[in-house]
Amino acid sequence: MGKVLLNRIRAVLAEAGLNQKDLFNRINERKKISYNSVTAWCRNDAQPDLATLWLIAEVLNVSVRSLIVDNKRKD
Repeated sequence: MGKVLLNRIRAVLAEAGLNQKDLFNRINERKKISYNSVTAWCRNDAQPDLATLWLIAEVLNVSVRSLIVDNKRKD
C-alpha cells in the first residue's frame, strides 16, 4: 500500500508560487522549527501538529481546511 496523503502543504505552496524555503522562513520568524521538518511535511513523511498547521495556514493566508486532504470519498 502506498503512502497516505494527509496534507496538501506542497500543493498549496505551488498554487501560491512559493517553495519549502519560503514556508520555512515565514514560519521560523514566529516559531523555531527545523528546515527538515518543513521538508518532511511537504513530502507527507510527517505531519505538523495542529498549532503549527494553524500557523502555516495563517502565514500562507489560507484556511486550515485547504491544507488537509478531504477524508470524504468522491465516488
